[in-house]
Amino acid sequence: MRPLKEICEILDVFKAQDANPDTELEYTNAFTLLVAIVLSAQSTDKGVNKATKELFKIADTPAKMVALGLDKIKEHIKTIGLYNNKAKNILALSQQLVEKHNGEIPHDRQALENLPGVGRKTANVILNVWWNEPTVAVDTHVLRLAERLCLSDGKTPLSVEADLNKLPDDYKRHINHWLVLFGRYICKAQNPKCTECPIAHFCHCKDKRITS
Repeated sequence: MRPLKEICEILDVFKAQDANPDTELEYTNAFTLLVAIVLSAQSTDKGVNKATKELFKIADTPAKMVALGLDKIKEHIKTIGLYNNKAKNILALSQQLVEKHNGEIPHDRQALENLPGVGRKTANVILNVWWNEPTVAVDTHVLRLAERLCLSDGKTPLSVEADLNKLPDDYKRHINHWLVLFGRYICKAQNPKCTECPIAHFCHCKDKRITS
């Protein structure tokens, strides 16, 4: 793992390019954000946005989602991977929000993780995006880049999160989006665009394709 000072220097490069990055998922409120994040597991944001465009027009609250019912939820999201299981989770979490939280999204990690289909990463994203908390969400991009860029010695999402949580809050607040966007468009798992990389001079990855 690099020294924290050096990790901050890397993140400062991303900060100079985009000081306030945001998720590419489309949402209108905390509930639609939660649903979009649940749907995004093993799916692209672009695919999720396409599927939720019409869904959120008719079901943008837990009560409306419950009223829509399982079959119609499936119909709207059938283009997304694992849609059968995701539809069940969306219906179940909507029911739980209505019954236990008066239709509101809880501002509490444990309460969020108690919702069907919501794990630690999803809870962290909600806390970060909706409430602007300095929570570090470790998804596949962050896990991969943490290893590639030596940002952490951890091999699991939880251990990587623990390492990145040592950063100052200002960096933690945006690190997920910085790394996700960087991993999605530049530092790809296959065929990374090293010639376009703004942090190439920090990179010592064995599959680096340029010298610096």
